[in-house]
Amino acid sequence: MNTKAEHPKYKRKHLNVKVKGEFQRWLLWRIFGVVLLSALVAALVLYFYARHETISTFYDAHIKLRRVSDLLLPVVLSGVGVSLLGGVALALFLPQKIAGPLYNIERTLERVRAGSLLPRVKLRSNDCLEGMAGEVNRTLDFMHKEVENTRELQQQIRSALDAGDTTCAYELLQRQDEMLQRLLDAEE
Repeated sequence: MNTKAEHPKYKRKHLNVKVKGEFQRWLLWRIFGVVLLSALVAALVLYFYARHETISTFYDAHIKLRRVSDLLLPVVLSGVGVSLLGGVALALFLPQKIAGPLYNIERTLERVRAGSLLPRVKLRSNDCLEGMAGEVNRTLDFMHKEVENTRELQQQIRSALDAGDTTCAYELLQRQDEMLQRLLDAEE
C-alpha cells in the first residue's frame, strides 16, 4: 500500500525557498527590524550603564566588587529585558498583520462550503496576504463559471428531451460528462 511519502506524486524534487518570496521578504524585514532595533537599544543601554559605572566607581571597584559578574549582571539583565520587550512587541503586533487576513479568507471559504460560490475575499490594500486572497477569488470565479456552464448545459439537455431529440440530448450529456471529467481530472 502506497503512503504519501512513497507515492511519486508527493516526492519533493528540490527545496523551494522562493515560495511566496514577497511575503517572505516582508516577514523577514519585520523580524530583522525588531531584532536590530532591540539589539541597538540593548547595546545603548549596556554602553551607557557600563560607561556610567566605570567612570563613577572605577577607583572603588576593586574594593566593592568580589567578582566581575557582580558588575556585569545588571548590565546583562538590562540587555535581556530590552530584547524580551522587542520579542514581545514582535509577538503581539506581527501576527495581527497575518491573522486578520487569514481570518477573513477562512470566513469566506466557510460561506463557500455552506453552498454559495458568490462570496469574495475583501482585504485592505497592502495586506500581506493580498495575493492569496486574489487567488482564492480567481478560483471562486472559475468554479462559479463552471457551475453556470453546467447549469446551462443541463437546461439544453432538458430542452432536447422535452423536444424528443434524444440524439441531441445524448450529445449534450456526453459534453457534460467531459466537462465533469475534466474538473475531476484536474484534482490529480
